Amino acid sequence: MAEYGVRVSTGEAIGAGTWNRIAVSIVGTLGETPPLPLDHFGKEFSKGAVEAFRVASPQDVGRVLLLRLHKAPLLLPSPVGPLARDAWFCNWLQLTPPQGAPLRFPCYQWMEGSGILTLREGAGKVSWADDHPVLQQQRREELQARQDSYQWKTYRPGWPRCLDEKTVKDLDLNLKYSVTKNVHFYLKAGSGFTEMTLKGLLCRKGPWKSLHEMKRMFNFHKSPAAEYVYEHWQEDAFFASQFLNGLNPVLIRRCRSLPENFPVTDDMVAPVLGPGASLQAELERGSLFLVDHAILSGVRTNVINGKPQFSAAPMTLLYQTPGGGPLLPLAIQLSQTPGPTSPIFLPSDNKWDWLLAKTWVRNSEFSVHEALTHLLQAHLLSEVFTMATLRQLPHCHPLFKLLIPHTRYTLHINTLARELLIAPGQVVERSTGIGLGGFSELIQRRMEELSYTALCLPEDIRARGVEDIPGYYYRDDGLQIWGAVESFVSEIVSIYYPSHASVRDDSELQAWVREIFSEGFLGREDSGVPSSLDTRESLVHYATMVIFNCSAKHYAVSAGQFDSSIWMPNLPPTMQLPPPTSKGQTEPEGFTAALPAVNATCDIIVTLWLLSKEPGDRRPLGTYPEEHFIEEAPRRSIAAFQSRLAQISKDIQKRNKELALPYTYLDPPLIENSVSI
Repeated sequence: MAEYGVRVSTGEAIGAGTWNRIAVSIVGTLGETPPLPLDHFGKEFSKGAVEAFRVASPQDVGRVLLLRLHKAPLLLPSPVGPLARDAWFCNWLQLTPPQGAPLRFPCYQWMEGSGILTLREGAGKVSWADDHPVLQQQRREELQARQDSYQWKTYRPGWPRCLDEKTVKDLDLNLKYSVTKNVHFYLKAGSGFTEMTLKGLLCRKGPWKSLHEMKRMFNFHKSPAAEYVYEHWQEDAFFASQFLNGLNPVLIRRCRSLPENFPVTDDMVAPVLGPGASLQAELERGSLFLVDHAILSGVRTNVINGKPQFSAAPMTLLYQTPGGGPLLPLAIQLSQTPGPTSPIFLPSDNKWDWLLAKTWVRNSEFSVHEALTHLLQAHLLSEVFTMATLRQLPHCHPLFKLLIPHTRYTLHINTLARELLIAPGQVVERSTGIGLGGFSELIQRRMEELSYTALCLPEDIRARGVEDIPGYYYRDDGLQIWGAVESFVSEIVSIYYPSHASVRDDSELQAWVREIFSEGFLGREDSGVPSSLDTRESLVHYATMVIFNCSAKHYAVSAGQFDSSIWMPNLPPTMQLPPPTSKGQTEPEGFTAALPAVNATCDIIVTLWLLSKEPGDRRPLGTYPEEHFIEEAPRRSIAAFQSRLAQISKDIQKRNKELALPYTYLDPPLIENSVSI
């Protein structure tokens, strides 16, 4: 008889405890014990409990390789009802052999109903590091089970593929929101839509009567940033600044030569640049920037309240004033085809002509941001990273341990989006100018040109030529966070991969990268997205890209949605009149008439209010309460990462005290570890 000590930690989430019977089997080099009950007098495995047991094995199993957790219902009814599906969340088990040091077995999983869960000792092991057949077989069986559970489907042609589940009710507990997060989410959603309904706004299909009437909407949960937007939305400097630090800070690029289809002249821009100024000289100086919404050209549009909606594909030329002054708009053309019916609008034009042109640009920002920057690149690609991690990396793999915190709840929120946002008859189809068909078309177009460079912030900044434009806080803060993540990832990789060959020889790593390439980027080789990794440096860069996009990038492009949209003229989700084809025709009444209907406005604003802030149960960037890594070296790296993020936050908060509009969308304590809203 061999006696073992067993300690078990149960999670602290609502419902984490169980009334079921729990037993363990110990698998070693010499065999496997029968299930050994973990039983005391009274109730075990309560929420938040850490309990100690002694179990006796009838045989010597040799060196311990695995633990199997057995969960089965009691024979008697429980105080909480039938036990057939009584779930249990196990944090970890610790096994103390008759001789030798205790062994920690991380779990951090739900067990639902009856079943067996096999656990590995917690040291990170890449695929080539397991030399025992039992351990090799366990890796294969774990991955096969997960591949059977989490299967791919095509939601729409040309989109990245996604999890094959129809509703969040179909998800297993390891993917679902916690009870706390779920309750907060639905209470918030219910309160928002109820408030709008009681005000009689969600059922009003007509236009707003005036900008003054829209202020009724502005009192809906406004924030200091939203108030700043309301006060400054008509100003040219604020309009331009949103390309740097607004909700879509990824389009602006340096202009080295004017596009042939954007025939701006020196005379047009003289009121801003000054008499005798030369566009060519400014181009050579590097002071001109371009935001081109060409991808919207010809995109299909929606019908809302029985009325056709309209879209534009504008081009906006911007000028960086000398001495670190503000960025200013110089010219706007609302189509990709110049001519008599596509005038170039200028700051010197009639106030309402110019304001309407800028508002059309902001509507284009809404469409491109929501369909591409947010939905495609922040949500759909993060789902691909999550799926590949679950399907190709076992729990013991160091990359799984590194990445799993950055996948938390992603499959839940994306499945919910396919139910409530991007499904027929839901918000995107009800209330956006390009509708579900336009969203789908934009994503298909973007997928044909999406590059690895666009996903890697340092390369993206260089490719767009915006390394030195002043006041670009998305760039400044983003590069700081990218550097912190990269340093952290580099340390983890160096612990487990001693050479380039060790990267090449890791079959699970290569399968993970290959699946992301084939299922997420649809095997498009000219994307530059790797289908294999050959060096430690390439692995560090790739894993940094994944973590950054699943955390900081998502927060940067989602947290400001409500701030930008609550004063709807700053970010209209649709336009009810076509783009102007001449100047001098716009009046205040015509400006208001072009804006979205009342019900569409409110539908979008409540949705963006819901999606701009985490509904409880948060895990800020670098917070890892689930201790997947048990060795000292990676734990030291985690501590160093957290310390660096704390310093970045201090620097950001110090800078923000000097800003009229603080940039908070990349402050580490506010960033969620994963795409979870």
